[in-house]
Amino acid sequence: MKLTDCIKEKKLKATELEIWGPYLRKEWENQFASHLSEEEKQRINLNRRGGFQGYLWHLFSYRMRDCLQREEADQAFRQVSGESCYVFYQLSNKVWIMESPSRLSVEDLAEECDVYVVDKQFTWTYVRTHEKEWCGPYFCRR
Repeated sequence: MKLTDCIKEKKLKATELEIWGPYLRKEWENQFASHLSEEEKQRINLNRRGGFQGYLWHLFSYRMRDCLQREEADQAFRQVSGESCYVFYQLSNKVWIMESPSRLSVEDLAEECDVYVVDKQFTWTYVRTHEKEWCGPYFCRR
């Protein structure tokens, strides 16, 4: 089930915005990848460069930051508190502001690709990639 359908079916309190994507991607990078130099960011293709699409989650797949992976990541996400969070995408400007992430499950995000969930203070993040067999999901605390 796609996230939009899940939000409707579960009657989750969520606000959809179409313009916050660039801001949240940059803030995520600032909060979780600030320890990397610009050269390191280029080397791991963290951002779009030339004709190549970058991915913020390369921070984890290239092991440039400690994180939990796979089932451990899913378990950590299941245990985050009920504070508000953002859900945003690498390749879309769509953003969801979720009022109760504890009602949002790992299974609700299973079909999503390159999706980032982060609390409003950017103290933790949960990421699902398009390379489901090889990379992720990831969970990291700042």
